[in-house]
Amino acid sequence: MTRTLTPGRPAAAPEAPPPDRGVRRRLRHWAAAPSYAWLTAAGLTLFAVVELALVPGSVITAFGVVLCTASLALRATWPAVGFLTVGAALLSFATDGNMAYATIAGSLIGCYTLGRHRVQHPAILVLAGSLAALTVNLVHIDRWARDGSPGLPVLQGTDRFSLGLYAETLVLTVMILGAVSTGDAVRAREETRHTRAAAQSRLLEMERRQAAEGERAAIARELHDMIAHSVSVIAVRAESATYTTPDLSPPARDAFQEIAGTARSSMAELRRLLGVLRSGDDTSPAPLTAPQPSLAGLGDLLEQHRAVGGTAELRIDGERVPLPASWELSAYRIVQEALTNVRRHAPGAHSIVELHYGPRLLTIRVTDDGPGPGPSGPAGRSGHGLVGMAERASLLGGALTAGRGPAGGFLVEAELPW
Repeated sequence: MTRTLTPGRPAAAPEAPPPDRGVRRRLRHWAAAPSYAWLTAAGLTLFAVVELALVPGSVITAFGVVLCTASLALRATWPAVGFLTVGAALLSFATDGNMAYATIAGSLIGCYTLGRHRVQHPAILVLAGSLAALTVNLVHIDRWARDGSPGLPVLQGTDRFSLGLYAETLVLTVMILGAVSTGDAVRAREETRHTRAAAQSRLLEMERRQAAEGERAAIARELHDMIAHSVSVIAVRAESATYTTPDLSPPARDAFQEIAGTARSSMAELRRLLGVLRSGDDTSPAPLTAPQPSLAGLGDLLEQHRAVGGTAELRIDGERVPLPASWELSAYRIVQEALTNVRRHAPGAHSIVELHYGPRLLTIRVTDDGPGPGPSGPAGRSGHGLVGMAERASLLGGALTAGRGPAGGFLVEAELPW
């Protein structure tokens, strides 16, 4: 719903909800509280005791009335207690010609509880209640035939089938039908409300997911426009330089080829990243299916490091075991970032990459013989590189330390439990 605001005129205040809506909401919350059943049962039982004191009845009648009202305390946790409530009310009515007001209220609440919690199908509940009401009516008819009743003639044999004598059955059936139907209607309305709320929640979740997918697609387009073009230009220029530059020395030719290969590798990883970001975009191409880097590719990574002027060696301690994909990728990225920092801050330095496979622990150590960290510390040396490596280690439950090595230079050490 939208509102149009006129310039110079304040927006109209939203209409206040009707006063009774807040009262109904508070009553609904109170009725849903666990103490509601106990309080109403206690109040109705107290009313029943007062009524029995004013109009005494037989012991069976008093027992039925008190049992009818007291059993309502369990209706919140055990809805089937409604059968006991209605049965006790009919028992007291069968032993006494008059139904107490407390049993009328208690039996109606019991029937409502049975319909509200759908203990049985409403038709079965009404049918069972009608048969019970007919039984009570037959008991009364038999008593009238034996003892007589004020205002009624002495019944003869054929008088028992007079329809006027079965008015009790009709009245009790109508009461049971009304209470059960009311409870079933309330249950159906609440189920409809819950279904509507769940549908709205799913709709909102779908809208949020679509918005997130649209934002990821927009980010992917921005990355493609800003980075992919530049990296592809680097690859093309480096590749073409080996053919268009005259008198190019073999080392320089190899360096240009290495630049072109690194640019192509970066483009492949960039496409893979863009494929992940565009996973919700139906118009985007499918992401690449090339496997993620792992520790098995450390040899190629060190060869790339050596090709650009650095020296490096790989040392593996312990029995090499395959790790989960997340651990393999994070370990590879940590080594890759550490070697990148060596090339950036200590070009020409000798690097040593050590992997130690321990019991449920992988230790990665990358050292070099460069000048070591500057006055601003490790963070000032590598910018965001150390932060990214520390985050990768932390996501796997490990830790990363960086600083001056024992023999000088720079040390990056990560411990990754698995």
